[in-house]
Amino acid sequence: MDIKNETINSLHKINKSINLLEEKVEIIELISKTIITSLEKGNKIIFCGNGGSAAISQHLSAELMGKYKLDRPPLASISLTTDTSVLTAVANDYGFEQVFSRHLKGLGTKDDVLIAISGSGNSQNLIEALKTANEMGIKTISFTGENGGKMKNFSQITLNVPSNTTNYIQELHLITGHIICGIVEEYFFKK
Repeated sequence: MDIKNETINSLHKINKSINLLEEKVEIIELISKTIITSLEKGNKIIFCGNGGSAAISQHLSAELMGKYKLDRPPLASISLTTDTSVLTAVANDYGFEQVFSRHLKGLGTKDDVLIAISGSGNSQNLIEALKTANEMGIKTISFTGENGGKMKNFSQITLNVPSNTTNYIQELHLITGHIICGIVEEYFFKK
């Protein structure tokens, strides 16, 4: 195995995917505006995902609550992936498919924004969360892989990144999430 060539090949694939994200500029703008509008109304941004997407959910929520680049007041955000007691209790009592939708019913309010993150776009617990959000008047956004999966059918906005490889999808979700966090932060706090 030639580690240097493997590294270069991986970087080329990531760069190719990033360049393809230029086709998603209008969707990124729409997501940013949706988040800004919700926060201006005093609402919150709610993230959820499984596995690596759970980590991205937590990461992006932290960027809004803590800071991205600017030292500033927090922006209302939460990741439904962080409360292990709720996750395990709901999974045990109601089934894993309900872990996010049940949590959302307790914490969500009309005009919040739910961002569901999944490489495949087919996670049933995320689909259930999107259905619940739609019923509650919560704006729905999905970050998915190339074809959007089933989640695109339950989302008002779908950012399907141009890849079908899990690690590239997750990398692009994080990159795109950072771009959005930067736009939102600058809108509220850049002087």
